[in-house]
Amino acid sequence: MRPYYALVVLPFLTGCGSEPPLKVVSTPVTRMRVETVPAAETGWPSTYETTGTVRARTTATISSKLMGYAREVRAQIGDRVRAGQPLVVLDARDLDTSLARAEAGREEVKSAVPEAESAVAMARSQLDLAQATFNRMQDLLNKRSITNQEYDEASARLKGAQAAVDMARARRTQLDAKMAQLEQEVRAAGIQRSYSEIIAPFSGTIIIKSIDPGTLAVPGAPLFTIERAGAYLLEASVEESRLSMARVGKTVSVTIDGIDRTFPARVAEVVPSVDAAARTGTVKIDLPSLPELRSGLFGRALFDTGGRKSLTVPSAGVMERGQLQSVYVAENNTAHTRLVTVGTRVKDRVEVLSGLNQGDRVIVPIPTGLADGAPIEVRQ
Repeated sequence: MRPYYALVVLPFLTGCGSEPPLKVVSTPVTRMRVETVPAAETGWPSTYETTGTVRARTTATISSKLMGYAREVRAQIGDRVRAGQPLVVLDARDLDTSLARAEAGREEVKSAVPEAESAVAMARSQLDLAQATFNRMQDLLNKRSITNQEYDEASARLKGAQAAVDMARARRTQLDAKMAQLEQEVRAAGIQRSYSEIIAPFSGTIIIKSIDPGTLAVPGAPLFTIERAGAYLLEASVEESRLSMARVGKTVSVTIDGIDRTFPARVAEVVPSVDAAARTGTVKIDLPSLPELRSGLFGRALFDTGGRKSLTVPSAGVMERGQLQSVYVAENNTAHTRLVTVGTRVKDRVEVLSGLNQGDRVIVPIPTGLADGAPIEVRQ
């Protein structure tokens, strides 16, 4: 700091009735040395900010296909589950009985197959014998060694043996059909039995749970709501007049306040409908896979709308006291406080909307102890 001198006039008393003479004393005044930066118009990015809510890209509501009491509940709210992991096991004793009955019927038919095959083989052997006898009888009839009656009897036995073979084959075919039917019944009973174990359709996090052990599960009634792990998006409400700038694939800056993170993201979908009451549309923005993300978090999306000229100063020259922002301006070797209204911040500069004029010298950085009206010396 450089000392300056001021003139101080001190009165001195002399004799009675005479004018006191004036004495001039030189007192040093300390001035704080500061640096200034002019408020200047610069190229400034024009942006549009909107708010939204973090949502899971894929959400599933899990319900039961059967009616039954919950025997076991193996997941709770907040649990991370993997695809195929059992969540609920229902009481399935009646289904076990149905499955056992179907399997028993199948085994019964299966045990009858060897007997049916033996019957077919026996009938075929009888047919072969009848055919050979008939052939001999035909030769003897041609030689007139037997009567027509004997020939007719041999022919009848041949036809009877053929009918017995057809009947044995039909019986075997019926067993095959019955076996196929029972296989389907066993398969259906097994599928029904598998429905008693409710599993996770994909890997994710349980966010809603509506069942406890002993609760009756009803088909279609929600039991769990699960969100797919690592797949979130920001559903932002964009003003109707600004929807044209929200194009699929456009990169925007997203800030999630709950996790104090800012990162680039891309517009994944623009919902074609507009809310008639709010006059806004919904824009869905893909978010990167971050373990801290949760559905329901508040987020902000910043859309770049081009560039413009704006009055800016360094961020280090702006003071914030509650809701008020101010700067120190150097005028005639004196520091004066100016209340300002600031806009967006980019890197180390801030936009000034009101309170300053172009060319005003803003003190940056602000020295400790600087006050409004303090004498200063501007460093050149």
